[in-house]
Amino acid sequence: MGAINGKDLINRLNQLNTEIWFDGEKIEGKITEHPAFKGLLQTKAALYDMQYDPKLKEEMTFISPETGEPIGLSYLQPKTKADLTKRRKMIEHWARHTGGMMGRSPDYMNTAIMSFASFAPLLKGRDKCFQENIQSLYERAKERDLSFTHTFVTPQVNRSQFYIESSREPIAAKVIDRNEKGIVIKGARLLATQGGLTDEVFVFSTPHRLFLDPDEAFAFSIPSDTKGLKFICRETFVGGESHFDHPLSSRFEEMDSILVFDNVQVPWDRVFFYDNVEAAIDFVVQGSFNHFAIHQAVTRQIAKTEFILGLAELIVDTINVDEYQHVQEKLSEIIIGLETMKALLDKSENDAQLDQWGYMRPSIIPLKTAINIFPRIYPRFCEIVQLIGASGMVSLPTDKAFHSAIRADLDKYLQGANKNAEDRVKIFRLAWDLTMSSFGSRQTQYERYFFGNPVQLASSLYKTYPKDENVKLIENFLNIKKEE
Repeated sequence: MGAINGKDLINRLNQLNTEIWFDGEKIEGKITEHPAFKGLLQTKAALYDMQYDPKLKEEMTFISPETGEPIGLSYLQPKTKADLTKRRKMIEHWARHTGGMMGRSPDYMNTAIMSFASFAPLLKGRDKCFQENIQSLYERAKERDLSFTHTFVTPQVNRSQFYIESSREPIAAKVIDRNEKGIVIKGARLLATQGGLTDEVFVFSTPHRLFLDPDEAFAFSIPSDTKGLKFICRETFVGGESHFDHPLSSRFEEMDSILVFDNVQVPWDRVFFYDNVEAAIDFVVQGSFNHFAIHQAVTRQIAKTEFILGLAELIVDTINVDEYQHVQEKLSEIIIGLETMKALLDKSENDAQLDQWGYMRPSIIPLKTAINIFPRIYPRFCEIVQLIGASGMVSLPTDKAFHSAIRADLDKYLQGANKNAEDRVKIFRLAWDLTMSSFGSRQTQYERYFFGNPVQLASSLYKTYPKDENVKLIENFLNIKKEE
């Protein structure tokens, strides 16, 4: 079948019998018509339709050598730097279509599945590891253009590094049984963005604490409607269906959910490893997941920064404040951030190298640098939009008001220097939705922790950065010789 279109996605999701709970009630009927998910899924459908846009198809897909069918380019395993460029251009198309607002656009997990398959041999010959199942997932995913969510965060009961769960019933999802059919999982995982709104859910463990219980050291992928799997949603941040009133949340609000595993049976052919702490650690540390996932994320974050710069400049132009140096300074901050991120992404591709399995990995150091920078600058960019917009961010009538008896008053008192009142309000409502609405606040928190705890990210960069040559430079300058 290969790459699907938007209609295929909608039809497939509606055929699932996924257990999703929203506001204390189990969702019945088509999930694609539920007001909390409708706008997001329409946007996702539009992304899949881009794979068949005659003007974009060659930049969105590649031809499968096995079937001759078009395959989404986010599934391409790169073997050259040119392949990396192809992947990035495809990611840019989807990121720019969403303004970079969708942290879990389909290409993110497609990229993850691709990377897992590229280093699956890492598990070869290891106890309780099944590399062939990862390869099977990759082949199935790319040939059917499956969509995925994922989860690896355990409930925040006790974040001490030395915490060991001792409750009678599992809180963090654990393997509680191994039988002839597979492993049985009980407990919960957090933060499955778009949880319940995808074909499958990929579950794996990361060693965030000093001690990882062997019962928590597993990885697998199962259909979202697997028996015993429950998705519990937070409240929705969709302000409404109006693109005028809620230009971002009506389109891009990605639901986050808690995954509850109630004695979920995971078949053996779906298990990648279990009861193996060393494999769980190596899966993250030695594999290429970080290389490719961060490469996708930074590409999206660049598109998001471009979106913010465009909005900020439009506000400046609309209220005619570009002559003020403090405004110019603020816009320059966004430009500096944008160009820094672009330079780091370029360097990651320029310095890419083949790994031991023959796949071209983007350089990890510039990518780690980028994901340390963005959580710091994104909140500042939102603040800049708020400061430039000032009081204009507050007095914002709705679309309905512009179609009422007070239209003349709005046209007179809300016009901009070179924009009519309706267009000026559109611009400022966009600024509100991005930086001050519940949707915008979630976006800020999401970017702060997108790839993990900022302190841990900084520590990882420090520990992996090649510093020896810098130290030798100073030792030579001071004529210091190392003691034998």
